[in-house]
Amino acid sequence: MSVLKVVELMSSSKKSWEDATAKAVKKASKSIQEIKSAYVKDQSVVVNKGEVVEYRVTLKVTFVVK
Repeated sequence: MSVLKVVELMSSSKKSWEDATAKAVKKASKSIQEIKSAYVKDQSVVVNKGEVVEYRVTLKVTFVVK
């Protein structure tokens, strides 16, 4: 039987929500072993002078507890 843990992360990117998600998972995988999934809980953007300048995501990352 496996025990799983879920942590919530926030990340941002100047490119896209997908890039922000990938950055969060890549960074988390440096300190969290066996990440099994990531669920995008929330998305938002930062707007400056009518232009989107930053994409933000809040993720729930699930991993195996050893």
